[in-house]
Amino acid sequence: MAEERISQPPRRGPRRGPGAGMMPAEKAKDFKGALRKLTRYLGRFHAAIITVMILTVGSTVFGILGPKVLGRATTEIFNGLISKIQGGSGIDFGRIGKILFLLILLYVVSMLLSYVQGLIMAYISQTVAYDLRKEISEKLNKLPMNYFDKRTYGEILSRITNDVDTLAMNLNMSVTQLISSIATIIGVFIMMLSISPLMTVIAVLILPVSGFLIGFIMKHSQKYFIRQQDYLGHVNGQVEEIFGGHQVVKLFHAEEMATKEFDAVNQELYDSAWKSQFLSGLMQPIMGFVGNLGYVAVAVVGAYLNIKKVIEVGDIQSFIQYVRTFTQPITQIAQVSNQLQSAMAAAERVFEFLDEEEEEQFAKEHAPIRADEIKGNVEFDHVSFGYNEDKIIIHDFSAKIGQGKKIAIVGPTGAGKTTIVKLLMRFYDVGSGAIKIDGMDIRSFDRTELRDAFGMVLQDTWLFKGSIMENIRYGRLDATDGEVKEAAKAAYVDHFIRTLPGGYDMELNEEASNVSQGQKQLLTIARAILADNRILILDEATSSVDTRTEVRIQKAMDNLMKGRTSFIIAHRLSTIRNADLILVLKDGDIIEQGNHDELMAQRGFYEQLYNAQFEQG
Repeated sequence: MAEERISQPPRRGPRRGPGAGMMPAEKAKDFKGALRKLTRYLGRFHAAIITVMILTVGSTVFGILGPKVLGRATTEIFNGLISKIQGGSGIDFGRIGKILFLLILLYVVSMLLSYVQGLIMAYISQTVAYDLRKEISEKLNKLPMNYFDKRTYGEILSRITNDVDTLAMNLNMSVTQLISSIATIIGVFIMMLSISPLMTVIAVLILPVSGFLIGFIMKHSQKYFIRQQDYLGHVNGQVEEIFGGHQVVKLFHAEEMATKEFDAVNQELYDSAWKSQFLSGLMQPIMGFVGNLGYVAVAVVGAYLNIKKVIEVGDIQSFIQYVRTFTQPITQIAQVSNQLQSAMAAAERVFEFLDEEEEEQFAKEHAPIRADEIKGNVEFDHVSFGYNEDKIIIHDFSAKIGQGKKIAIVGPTGAGKTTIVKLLMRFYDVGSGAIKIDGMDIRSFDRTELRDAFGMVLQDTWLFKGSIMENIRYGRLDATDGEVKEAAKAAYVDHFIRTLPGGYDMELNEEASNVSQGQKQLLTIARAILADNRILILDEATSSVDTRTEVRIQKAMDNLMKGRTSFIIAHRLSTIRNADLILVLKDGDIIEQGNHDELMAQRGFYEQLYNAQFEQG
């Protein structure tokens, strides 16, 4: 196909506001099902994941040993000072140096293992993201048109960008964080027991208190976070709406009403935001207070045990470090739980998309000719169709179109003009009857092969960021520069191109706004001429240009249609007076057909449409 329509996705407000880390994560409808699919998908990385697990545990273990070794250094210094006071040899700096060297070695090894596992996990997550985007891109080309009709472009784009990014990011963070947190809890608990079971019991008893306080705060703060996000969306939507239509707002003197509406929503956002922030802000000082009580208890008991010669001074220092470390992974596991929920929700949406039913790409019984051998005879044989089975919009449509003929399809909005084109290109299959090309049912062609026979020029032009030469060559990628320029001449756009800075090498911007609407249309016609398809579909595109440009576009389209079977969806009836056949549609049926003069002589519905436009013009 020579032309396609690409729409900009709708703009969205931010998904997360201040303090969003405390918000409940979006949950998957079927967490276990999504996890099973993701696990199967990650199966090819099992060796790498096992390596990551080993490296993460190793890094954590080496890190956990650090406080214990540092405690030995503290004990050596303390004992050395006591020895010196008592007239002994004093501090053994050589021994302390060896301990500190061992400590540095432990931390260096821990850092290296962490670096390697991070590298591997980043490779896994980004490879998964790359593969998923590739699969989604391939899937897009296999989905039936009704999938896109039921969803916005923004929703589909979100699967490729937001969901895949969320999955990759949370996968990268949550897997290593979960392993590290579990290993830290187990390792620290063992190290604390090795120092003092009594002090360990005291430290562990603080956890239920902390857990109760965290749960209490989260229970009351999360509802305000949810309200905050909800009203943040309302504020964003209202601001976008008002700014998008500010001219209309001013025209109808609705500024005061718009301000009142905004103030009401903004007040709700303010109320929910400060309550959520206040409650979540309480967590840190409360946790700090409880933690400090625990440190005091550990220090007092530790001092008592040291006096009783049960533990060394350095063990108290090590134990306090372990207590600090012990509470961190518990908080991290709660965060990992949120990350996993978010990752599974994203994975669920991605896999739902990949599991969508595809349209049949290949014909069961192939036509005896290829698409490049098609001559262009088209027949609609008693075609009936409805987007929903209970609502038929095309009833018993029949027409025969000879090779190289110019056919105009006219009628009021909703008559079925665009639907007929969609059926012709097999974006949808007919409900009953058949559409034939050169006597063969179009269902006997592979969809890709069938569409290769069609060229299309739409009212909404599509040009991409690139040179003019590249945009025209898009119609046939193997075309030479000379063939591109010949196509441009046939489309009456060559002279205009040569007047531009850079000529054919001039770069079009993303919106192609550095050329006019009429010039864009001529470029798309040049592209269609270069593609040299046997059947053309033209959505007349002269309604938004001046009369002089319209004449040039009409000449270019006449050149494009020479020798090709052409279907023109006509809006301005004055432009299809020279069509070989005009099909007049109303309510899905052909109610009149013939050339312009014949239809005007019938003094029927076509004459009414034509005269109405003439009077309006």
